[in-house]
Amino acid sequence: MPWEPILKGPRDRRVEPNLDSYEAVRAGFTWQQARGELEGLPDGRGLNIAFEAVDRHAAGPRARRVALRWLGKSGACRDITYDELQKLTSRFANVLASLGVEKGDRVFALMGRIPELYVAALGTLKNGSVFCPLFSAFGPEPIRSRMTIGTPKVLVTTELLYERKIAPMRDSLPFLEHVLLVGDGDSPTSVAGTHDLRQRMASASDRFVIPPTDPEDLALLHFTSGTTGKPKGAMHVHAAVVAHHITGKLALDLHPDDVFWCTADPGWVTGTSYGIIAPLTNGITSIIDEGDFDAARWYGIIEQQKVSVWYTAPTAIRMMMKVGVDATRDHDLSSLRFLASVGEPLNPEAVVWGREAFGLPFHDNWWQSETGGIMIANYASMEIRPGSMGRPLPGVEATIVDAAEDGSVRVIDEPGVQGELALRPGWPSMFRGYWNEPARYQKCFAGGWYLTGDLAKRDSDGWFWFVGRKDDVIKTSGHLIGPFEVESILMEHKAVAEAGVIGKPDPAAFEIIKAFVALRSGVKADDALRRELMAFARTRLGAAVAPKEIEFVPSLPKTRSGKIMRRLLKARELGLPEGDTSTLESNG
Repeated sequence: MPWEPILKGPRDRRVEPNLDSYEAVRAGFTWQQARGELEGLPDGRGLNIAFEAVDRHAAGPRARRVALRWLGKSGACRDITYDELQKLTSRFANVLASLGVEKGDRVFALMGRIPELYVAALGTLKNGSVFCPLFSAFGPEPIRSRMTIGTPKVLVTTELLYERKIAPMRDSLPFLEHVLLVGDGDSPTSVAGTHDLRQRMASASDRFVIPPTDPEDLALLHFTSGTTGKPKGAMHVHAAVVAHHITGKLALDLHPDDVFWCTADPGWVTGTSYGIIAPLTNGITSIIDEGDFDAARWYGIIEQQKVSVWYTAPTAIRMMMKVGVDATRDHDLSSLRFLASVGEPLNPEAVVWGREAFGLPFHDNWWQSETGGIMIANYASMEIRPGSMGRPLPGVEATIVDAAEDGSVRVIDEPGVQGELALRPGWPSMFRGYWNEPARYQKCFAGGWYLTGDLAKRDSDGWFWFVGRKDDVIKTSGHLIGPFEVESILMEHKAVAEAGVIGKPDPAAFEIIKAFVALRSGVKADDALRRELMAFARTRLGAAVAPKEIEFVPSLPKTRSGKIMRRLLKARELGLPEGDTSTLESNG
């Protein structure tokens, strides 16, 4: 594993790193100690994420500190202080209570990055209900499948998104009792079967007493895709806030005076754990940008808002690399002191490029929807080995294992040997289950370890290196996409007989979705049909999930039991060895 250490420059020393000595902090760390950094609800009534993120700061010296600074697409700017955020989230909690929404009821949100999304998330948690964000760029089918699984009692969305994506399917969602609409203008909404959120908020009290909250009460539901079947709903509890808080402090090096920007959308777990919770529990100012990626806009935001800690995705970094270093020269980016990345492995060139463009390297880290928070990271006080995930967080035990089909697990002690990355259960943000799928959850554990499904190796000094996914899940632009969802939609088209979907390496998006399509008898394969299928998929799935390439093939390689061999499709696409084909159909 070749690497070249990158040591910190003088700009990184404006503050002392929170994790100043990795070995010393790790040796003395306990999760109980980390829990002590939070207050807990008054009178010993438990632990609630929203209280730790908002109310405890609103009652203290940080009450007038800006909690959220929202930057609109058109140039608008709105500051929300901690005391104002307390009132807004209390109003939202009272809105839910007035609708009969109770502890454990699911509240889904389908919105872009607007203030109402963040208020809804925290207000839902105050009420003891379960918050589930949906990516606003999803098409109707991913939305329908996730709502059908999670059965929300309430959906919070915008008038435009409701009319485009929800109204046509509303009759098929009998469990959805209430829709709270954010109007697209200043006038109240008047859509049949919905409530105007702003009117409801205006008439609700801004005082709300958070009910007793057990740390193990369900708080968050994050959907993640699998290789076959329906999406999985990873369940997280209020105790997860302990990990959100301490990983923000240790892995992202958040300090009280920081201005922090996590570019991830809350529709994905990063945008919730580190775009909402972690910066707020640490009492800092968090930037929210409604706009999509634009390098010049981003550099302008860093300069104007004096961003000091920046958490973004490898896809965005690679897109900035394409624009070139010269684009940074027109901006004063000296406020930056720590850069971090997550979503898929960060290639070594991107780490080094960060230093060239910003005077600072990017610090990669690794975690999953299931882990709820950062598990392995490159820290502010340590050297970076470009291409490495880093070292485990204090309180996290990670190793490499060989997991057999019979359930046995062998720990691989030899450095440099590839195996499955495994974590010892027990950290607070570990998922507590897959929604209504206990058997699927149990399969994730063996031999006293949580098996991540990621292949990795560890060097002799304890740094971990990502190798690839054990299954077929596709990582594209930081999103996890299950091929089954895409294949299923393609096969709904009258011209398609079979479809197989893989992730194809891409320098900007890490992977793009490529579909191999076998057509029905008598259907002509041509560019017009290819464009029609792409448009069909985009309409049903949304641009983030739809294939970027479609290749017509006579048939798909399948096992004798009829399962499409996606790994074989990928091997043939990339010119790699095909491996074991003993189960391949003779005509595949």
